[in-house]
Amino acid sequence: MFENLIDRLESSFKLLKGEGRITEINIAETLKDIRKALLDADVSYKIAKSFCDDVKEKALGQNVLKAVRPGQMMTKIVHDELARLMGSEATDINVKGNPGVVLVAGLQGSGKTTFSGKLALNCRTKRALKTMLVACDVYRPAAIEQLKILGEQTGVFVYTEEGVNEPVKIARNAIAKAKQEGYSLVIIDTAGRLAIDEQMMEEIASIKKAVNPSETLFVVDSMTGQDAVETARNFNERLDFDGVVLTKLDGDTRGGAALSIRAVVNKPIKFVSAGEKMEALDVFHPKRIADRILGMGDVVSLVEKAQEQFNEEEARKLQRKLAKDQFTLSDFFDQIQQIKKMGNIKDLASMIPGMGKALKDVEMDNSAFKSIEAIIQSMTVLERENPDLLNGSRRKRIADGSGTSIAEINRLVKQFEDTRKMMKNMAGGGAGKAMRAMGALKRR
Repeated sequence: MFENLIDRLESSFKLLKGEGRITEINIAETLKDIRKALLDADVSYKIAKSFCDDVKEKALGQNVLKAVRPGQMMTKIVHDELARLMGSEATDINVKGNPGVVLVAGLQGSGKTTFSGKLALNCRTKRALKTMLVACDVYRPAAIEQLKILGEQTGVFVYTEEGVNEPVKIARNAIAKAKQEGYSLVIIDTAGRLAIDEQMMEEIASIKKAVNPSETLFVVDSMTGQDAVETARNFNERLDFDGVVLTKLDGDTRGGAALSIRAVVNKPIKFVSAGEKMEALDVFHPKRIADRILGMGDVVSLVEKAQEQFNEEEARKLQRKLAKDQFTLSDFFDQIQQIKKMGNIKDLASMIPGMGKALKDVEMDNSAFKSIEAIIQSMTVLERENPDLLNGSRRKRIADGSGTSIAEINRLVKQFEDTRKMMKNMAGGGAGKAMRAMGALKRR
């Protein structure tokens, strides 16, 4: 997401010439290019123009420090305005109540049901809430079954009433059950349509009136650009929702919805979702997204993702193994699994400042680990613990078993040995300090 916008804005700042001050003359071409970049990202003309006017107003007459070039000053101003456009600060959902009720709405195909499952897992694991999912989409044939499967994957109970075609009744009964059985949170997945229609609006409004949710979320497919913004406007006029969820951010999306929705409906974006994994749900942080758009990376989010997978006791064991040069291929395999749980490897790398641009045209995803995993899994436990045992005949057997070549096995063993040496040198130094620091953060 935002790849084209990132490139266009970077080029725009290079147009800014002059020293000492930013003036109407030296800013004109830059603002023109920024406006074009926003329009290409599927931001409406009205919002793009208003954004550039605000940037111009704040930039004109700004004194440029000796150590800062005009382009750098402009980058800072644009960053702050992008963050403001998207809401400035992250906004949490309201899950308070007895039970708290989250009503999920949106068009068919927007990712409502998948998001409901992700939110249920998020609230169960990160907020320690006893959570119930409710299947109120009685029209789409596979909707109830899909929610049941997601419930099994996330360990969340799914309330259904097979054969009942009254969503309001189902929602009321679910909340009554939640109160009886001590559930803290109820997430109601509602029906969508291929397009907005009166029946759909009346039904979702009736459900909202009946259950009085503590939070109403509108789920929108970010790949639909300005169509998503208009749909959000129409829903908000009838539903007055509390926040927006942007899905499918891992698809071919230009980012217009993320940049425009807050300004159009005056409601915060609360979550962003990318990928089918149930863990792939993130709180929307406007300032961090602004960092990414301007190629600054997002180290804070990267550290947070690492902490979610971090186990302090396991880290201590690993540190001791490294110090004693006992790091094995089994440990190497375990570390790969931890990295994969954090998300798509290219997305993670792009959070490191400068890496997004460097990896722009590089094909990289978690499938890159498949051959490594296959090789290690084709080894015996003894071979994983003692790679020195891997003679020619053993390597041929492993190659046949993993569907790889002896050359690939040789390369993996060489990379492993180099990694082990490097990590041994780091143990007790930088790596040890990093592990201890992450442990301290996790205990807070």
